[in-house]
Amino acid sequence: MEANELQRLYLELTTAHVADAIMRLGFPVRQAPASVTALWEDTHLVGRVLPAQHTGSVDVFLEAIEHSEPGDVLVVDNGGRDDEACVGDLVTLEAAQAGLTGIIIWGLHRDSQELRTIRLPVFSQGALPAGPQRLDSQTADAMTIARVGQHTVNQEDFVLGDDDGVLFLPLESAADIAETATAIRDTERRQAVHMRTGRSIREQARFTDFLTARDAEGITFRQHLRAIGGEIEE
Repeated sequence: MEANELQRLYLELTTAHVADAIMRLGFPVRQAPASVTALWEDTHLVGRVLPAQHTGSVDVFLEAIEHSEPGDVLVVDNGGRDDEACVGDLVTLEAAQAGLTGIIIWGLHRDSQELRTIRLPVFSQGALPAGPQRLDSQTADAMTIARVGQHTVNQEDFVLGDDDGVLFLPLESAADIAETATAIRDTERRQAVHMRTGRSIREQARFTDFLTARDAEGITFRQHLRAIGGEIEE
């Protein structure tokens, strides 16, 4: 899928809507650890994964960017280390000028003030002044896979990130996921409008009927919601 189409499909979708959609579709939920957060509020990014495993030098990032396409998201695997910053202003500016849509770091960043000026969406576990004091050997798969928390991602995946966190999703299923997430979003919006005009979520969800059916048939609330076309949870 082209980067422009991915941007169009996910422009108004949140990670919460998409997380519900992938659960409904039966995909595994792959998300960055909760410690990986956006550097500023109201951040939204989407793009194909551009993996890079950090070994102490920025050359792996520059090489990954050399082979990138506009719209990619640099996903940096620094093993979640908390003793060094691995991405700063120059790498971020290089990524921005190459047309990347953001950077996800399983690790730390620095040059926070400069990053806020560059304004490329960046997600990180936090900031630290000092860069690496090591130089490890680069592995053969350093630019083909990246690990973020317990999940391994590659260029067959794409990233969606916002104020709630970061999701990794299969690129080949991007359209189906977006369609399902859009339906969930629109249903929730209708429910919110009804609530603002005095119709409670219990009334909309026919909660009394659910309690009766649960006691008689043993159905779950999620099964009930699917049967009536409602949303609260997946």
